[in-house]
Amino acid sequence: MNEDKSRRAFLVSMAASVAAASAMPDGLAASCAAGEGDPQTAARGDAGQAAVAQAKDPVLKFAVIGLNHGHINAQTNAILGARGELAWVFAKEGDLVEAFRKQYPQAKAARTEDEVLEDASVKLVVSAAIPDERGPLGIRVMRHGKDYMADKPGVTTLEQLAEVRRVQAETKRIYSIMYSERLENRATVKAGELVKAGAIGRVLQTVGLGPHRMNPKTRPAWFFERARYGGVLCDIASHQADQFLYFTGSSKADVVASQVGNLHHPQYPGLEDFGDALVRGDGGTGYIRVDWFTPGGLATWGDGRLIILGTDGFIEIRKNIDIAGRPGASHLFLVDQQGTRYIDCSQVPLPYGTQLVADVLNRTETAMPQAHCFLASELMLKAQAQARRIDTTIGSGKGLRP
Repeated sequence: MNEDKSRRAFLVSMAASVAAASAMPDGLAASCAAGEGDPQTAARGDAGQAAVAQAKDPVLKFAVIGLNHGHINAQTNAILGARGELAWVFAKEGDLVEAFRKQYPQAKAARTEDEVLEDASVKLVVSAAIPDERGPLGIRVMRHGKDYMADKPGVTTLEQLAEVRRVQAETKRIYSIMYSERLENRATVKAGELVKAGAIGRVLQTVGLGPHRMNPKTRPAWFFERARYGGVLCDIASHQADQFLYFTGSSKADVVASQVGNLHHPQYPGLEDFGDALVRGDGGTGYIRVDWFTPGGLATWGDGRLIILGTDGFIEIRKNIDIAGRPGASHLFLVDQQGTRYIDCSQVPLPYGTQLVADVLNRTETAMPQAHCFLASELMLKAQAQARRIDTTIGSGKGLRP
């Protein structure tokens, strides 16, 4: 795949999303900035989110390095919304820098990465670089005395994770991964409040489903290179691992079984379009399934779902769409001993950015406890490493055929 053509497609999609956001009513544009609204992009925190304005009284200066995934907009907005001051942006791709600065003109374009890292006034670096570059970048950031927030996956190999852990312990800097399916989804945040309040009793299991639409024409070349994105479980399923650990309260966990495959895209031999895993922790069990099979007829990029089973009830979250017809994203259904009800989560605040800024300033761990952050990565890296390949074993029997 031609890298320049694929990057141009990415930039075109960004421009279209920005235009769509600018044409929205004020309320909907604001919801896009928070990670909702346009079902194709904003519900995930993708490119095209309306930019959050720079605070007049900022408390923290931060920079952005690496713009290879549209999640960078949600990451940037989270810190801007917590009174962060965006000082710098750097990426190797000049066209991506130009597109980013159209939304965030306050960011000065750095000539080199070192120009950012050597600025002592910058306390936090935010990145959505190509996945296999995120861990090494985080190490350089921490060694320069700064804290770090990466898009998921924060690392792509167990070897990277071991080195990141070593440097984090050595430098005492923050290495945070923004798992947006929990931290940028209002229904998932609300579910955390309900579970802590005992609404469904003791959590026994989570079932996390992460389907995605592939849109191959808009994907850069690295998207199809296994070594660069880390594999489907390492990449997408890191969201589900984070949610499993969080809702079950597990501080230790193992992979019971896992499998991955390229079931329908032989023209992209480096792609894994399906993966699932069964996991067990000291607080409960979990099942995870992720894929690249969202059909074009669905009005969003993926019908992401989370089911939290408790001893006294369960919660189901439809993260991006209610196929029964309710508009928008962040839909939560609660079933307990008294009945079944729908909970409107549209006004639930998203605390991650504010918590992370406070952690940087106060040296605390409220946004993403370090042990949890690393364990979520470790769990799916192990699942990826031990996964059974099923490319040639699925669909080879005599089942029904179209």
